[in-house]
Amino acid sequence: MRGYFAIGSERISKPMNLGALMRTAHAFGASFVFSIDAERNLKEAYASDTSKSAGQIPYYQWDSLDEMQLPKGCQLVGIELTDDAVELPVFRHPPQAAYILGPEKGNLSAAALERCAHVVKIPTRFCINVSLAGALVMYDRHLSMGGYGPKPIMPGGPEGARRKHVQDSDRKKAGR
Repeated sequence: MRGYFAIGSERISKPMNLGALMRTAHAFGASFVFSIDAERNLKEAYASDTSKSAGQIPYYQWDSLDEMQLPKGCQLVGIELTDDAVELPVFRHPPQAAYILGPEKGNLSAAALERCAHVVKIPTRFCINVSLAGALVMYDRHLSMGGYGPKPIMPGGPEGARRKHVQDSDRKKAGR
């Protein structure tokens, strides 16, 4: 897969959610994880991160949005339930992206939304857990940018796993 991505949260307050987000980011191959104005108690976050991602991918903790520095060309993508946000199933992910999620009990700040190149929403009836939302975004990125072919028309695995149908006229021509 070409490009890179990062994921983080603004004002995350529950260390276990941050740990779960870090673990999932590590599993999906994130280049780094970040937080902005997060609660300081990360000891619990490391307890929920059973993959020990902090030793595998960088974690950046910025005190404010102004401190955040993304690599050149990296687009900030907000994940938020707003009326004008693009629904995730039809969103084309940028090759270089940093996804930012809001806090557990609130929304992305107006300043964060203003800084975003794109705002995307997960098509749910209401907000879901921040670590689950992050997992869905990373999974969608993986599906859409991972080089997978289209899904089969019928339930089950890929079309290539089935025997190819041969017409009777083709069978007769081949002498079978």
